This record gives sequence, C-alpha cells and structure tokens, in this order.
Amino acid sequence: MGKLTYGMNVSLDGYIVDANGNFDWSEPSAELHQYWNDREREIAVALYGRRIYELMSAYWPTADQDPDADEITLDFARVWCAMPKVVFSKTLESVDGNSRLERGDVVEVATRLKAETDGLMEVAGATLAAPLVQAGLVDEFRVVVSPAVVGGGTPFFPVLSSHIPLRLVEHRAFAGGSVLLGYEAVRG
Repeated sequence: MGKLTYGMNVSLDGYIVDANGNFDWSEPSAELHQYWNDREREIAVALYGRRIYELMSAYWPTADQDPDADEITLDFARVWCAMPKVVFSKTLESVDGNSRLERGDVVEVATRLKAETDGLMEVAGATLAAPLVQAGLVDEFRVVVSPAVVGGGTPFFPVLSSHIPLRLVEHRAFAGGSVLLGYEAVRG
C-alpha cells in the first residue's frame, strides 16, 4: 500500500503563499533545494491540482533552456519531469509529459491509488490536500518552516473537525534559517 505524504515550504505563521499569492519569501537555499530534489526522487506518484500543475509545468519541462539555471535546478527539472503525476481538474483539456488527467473525486481516487501504489505518494498544493487531510488519508506531513511571517494567505492545513495526532520522525535545520519538521500520523 502507498504512503501518502504532504509537504511544502510554509511561513512561520503557516501559509504556503501570502495574501497576494506570492511565495518569494520562501526561496530555498541550495541545501534545501537539494533536500526537495532527493525527496522527489523517492515519489512513486504525485497528485496535483490544476493551479499548481500549471505553475510547475510552465517552467520545469523547459528549465534546461534557462541560462540562469544551476545544476540543482536542472536536477529538479529532470526529477519532476520523470515523476508520474495525476492531475485533478474539471477544466483542463489535457496534460503533458508523464502526467495523466483525472476528473474523479480526489478522496476516492487517492484511496484507490494508495491501494494500488507500492511506495511513496505525494499530494502537491493545499487546495488539493485539504480533502485528503480531512479524510485522514495523509500518512506523513513534511513542513519546511521558512523564516518569514506573512500575515495571511493560503494556509498549509485546512480547517479540521478534530485534531490529528502526530509523531515526529525527522527534524533538520537548513542554511538560511528554514527548518524541516517531519511528522507521521498516529493511527488507531
């Protein structure tokens, strides 16, 4: 059975983007970028919503044409392009590369994919993750706290009807002041 993870860079006050939709305050250090590269290499399948898929697919497939792209950036581009992706959208007509379009209910599809997948799965983006977190399908949270307070925006966690008990499985500080907190959901 697959293990579903949800991880992103967040502000100290818990937002993935600020009230204007910006995330430039979370620019990763080379060390943190390498961490995410290595983590992405472990993913068997990633779940994307339309907005984050469009954001990512606008740059990563052509990152090798960016004259300012360093080796860590190019490495992430290769990893991201090769990673199988399921893109949830009611409006997209098609998706490219190693992606497939899904129009079904995210909770039902993720439940099925967890049963069919051997290895790590990830959900990308707070909007898509919200119903999966609320349904108790997320097995692991990877929160990289950036040294910034943004005062509002899109929160990492959705509103919950009850708490989720967690166990710390990893913590690490990165150059630039970001801190990784890795937690597993405690079941039963």
